[in-house]
Amino acid sequence: MDQKVDDRDYIENRTFDEIQVGDTATLERRLTMDDIKLFAIMSGDVNPAHVDEDFAKSSRFQEIIAHGMWGGALISTVLGTELPGPGTIYLGQTLRFKAPVGLGDVLQVSVQVKEKDPKRNRIQFDCRCTNQDGQEVIEGVADVLAPTEKVRRPRTVMPQVRMAERARLHELLHAATHPEPVTMAVVHPVDTAAIQGAYESARAGLIHPVLVGPEDRIRAAAEEAEVDIRDFRIVPAPHSHAAAEKAVAMTRSGEIEAIMKGSLHTDELLREVVRRDAGLRTERRISHVMAFDVPTYPRPLFITDAAINIYPTLADKVDIVQNAIDLAHAVGNDNPKVAILSAVETVNPNIQSTLEAAALCKMAERGQIEGGVLDGPLAFDNAVSEAAAKTKHIVSPVAGKADILVAPDLEAANMLMKQLTYLADATGAGLVVGARVPIVLTSRADDAITRMASCALALLMADYQKKKGR
Repeated sequence: MDQKVDDRDYIENRTFDEIQVGDTATLERRLTMDDIKLFAIMSGDVNPAHVDEDFAKSSRFQEIIAHGMWGGALISTVLGTELPGPGTIYLGQTLRFKAPVGLGDVLQVSVQVKEKDPKRNRIQFDCRCTNQDGQEVIEGVADVLAPTEKVRRPRTVMPQVRMAERARLHELLHAATHPEPVTMAVVHPVDTAAIQGAYESARAGLIHPVLVGPEDRIRAAAEEAEVDIRDFRIVPAPHSHAAAEKAVAMTRSGEIEAIMKGSLHTDELLREVVRRDAGLRTERRISHVMAFDVPTYPRPLFITDAAINIYPTLADKVDIVQNAIDLAHAVGNDNPKVAILSAVETVNPNIQSTLEAAALCKMAERGQIEGGVLDGPLAFDNAVSEAAAKTKHIVSPVAGKADILVAPDLEAANMLMKQLTYLADATGAGLVVGARVPIVLTSRADDAITRMASCALALLMADYQKKKGR
């Protein structure tokens, strides 16, 4: 049996001879913020009247408005897809903008044949855009060369555009505007990336930086980065190891509330932090938590531990889970859903991580882990996809809705983190927790917002620990 062809799957023109004076075509489109941002990306027009809500409130129209040429582009859409349609060549267009188009406005875009020129196959159209109140916002005249041959083609399916805006990282920055800035030791910041991270975070009101390291190299890095550090306190230390030792001593004395790694190896810094006589250790094992903004996931996603504990024991994992839960509390999630990951979602005596996942869940039931809802073992798909969990008949408050992913070991966590970064456009901010103060581990590859978001995590965690008396 022949399948019925849906005309909506095709795009077809009207030739010059088929078109009569007075013929019309229309389309209707509601303006969204995504429309504005996509047009700004495509055109490069980032006029704050269109993309900056705070500026727009102080403008003449007191709200964000569309780029004028967004409406012009819709006129082009009607001419190129409806009347005359495929094969049309745009020759000229006049436009007069009579009123602004705001978010949520619905434009009806119409074109009407005004004149035909049979000698040159040219057609002139009156063009008009009106909003949902019938108010005319754009008017003009278009001049086109109309097609003379019939064209009917399958309608091209365009790719779905996903706006990767790092919304979760911006939420972190917004949440961190309430506590007072944290006094943070930036250890050995002798390259441009390290000094820039400290500068941007200070400018955002997140930290009061104390730069610890060789003063001449710090100032040289600031000069190369073209940032002004004259208001920053500099504590001289001859080399990276001495800088780490000095920063830890200042933290122990109460001068410093958080630490940020500068231009030194992570091991060199953490070796000082975990020394038994350093005074920064707690009863917990330290661990690393990455707060990820994944464009395809509807909530912030914490992943632990991808940086410190290589093959954690069950006892280590108790602390790793509790540290992640505390960080979730610090950023405003009072009862995070924790997925204990493995390769499968059932307990298998031959897979150690499934046994430990089951034990962790039982320990949470008995109050040995507090403040979150645990489930495991869960495979990655079951942890983040409700559809996958439903297919496997998994009934769980965590499956498909996880806030925290606890990997079996560092290798798995690190691979998962990098897969999300390089295959899913994810961005993340990281923090070491479990010590008496939060510790930011930066990377040379981190951009400004990532470094600021990591400092925001540190600020929120320090404020949380202060309120809890820890």
